[in-house]
Amino acid sequence: MVAKRIIPCLDVKDGRTVKGINFVSLRDVGDAVELGRRYSDEGADELVYLDISATFEGRRTFCSLVEKIALAINIPFTVGGGISSVDDAARLLDAGADKISVNTAAIKNPRLISDIASKYGSQFVVIAIDARQVDGLWMATTHGGKYPTDKELFSWAHEAQERGAGELLFTSMDHDGTKAGYPLATYRELNQLLSIPVIASGGAGSIRDIADVLGDGCADAALAASIFHLGEIRIPDLKRELKKLNIPVRI
Repeated sequence: MVAKRIIPCLDVKDGRTVKGINFVSLRDVGDAVELGRRYSDEGADELVYLDISATFEGRRTFCSLVEKIALAINIPFTVGGGISSVDDAARLLDAGADKISVNTAAIKNPRLISDIASKYGSQFVVIAIDARQVDGLWMATTHGGKYPTDKELFSWAHEAQERGAGELLFTSMDHDGTKAGYPLATYRELNQLLSIPVIASGGAGSIRDIADVLGDGCADAALAASIFHLGEIRIPDLKRELKKLNIPVRI
């Protein structure tokens, strides 16, 4: 059985890891390279770095940071945030990232997925979808959930897979930050619909929540940020408990 993955997520602004709510009231929580190294040493299976810099200089800083991360850790890492062209993806992959994540830019230009996948391969492309329920339908949003779109979650996820995405990172904006668990039925449906791995994001407040989405929710991986950054759940403890619950993980 394929092992389930645990993936800490680090939001990066101008080279530093920050924490906030919807990118507001940000505070520094540590050096991005050192935090990555710590999570790697603790047993994280992968890392995700999201660049939330608003300036061109911040983007340049992030690109050089990717080179430092690649030298410092020995687990795969994905980078996302502000990738809107093949050239953007190329710079980050050439700097040492293992995968890139696209979200808003792919909704605006779905061909971006196939353009990147045709150059580098599907295994390098993660489609990130932030969606919330509207009149009973899951509808994709952009800019971290701020703006609605006309793209429905399941049809957009399937289209992204057909265009060459090798993995889906789905965040329920209705559950994100609530620490009240994940929409398990939605993850099960995504698992049945798609042939690519599905990463669950948003809603984790306990080890039980993560166990549920990896088990009953059929997700291939669980991504979280604040519960790891604030020390509410330690990765070694999480993995030991998951193993007790017969969730296959690497220890």
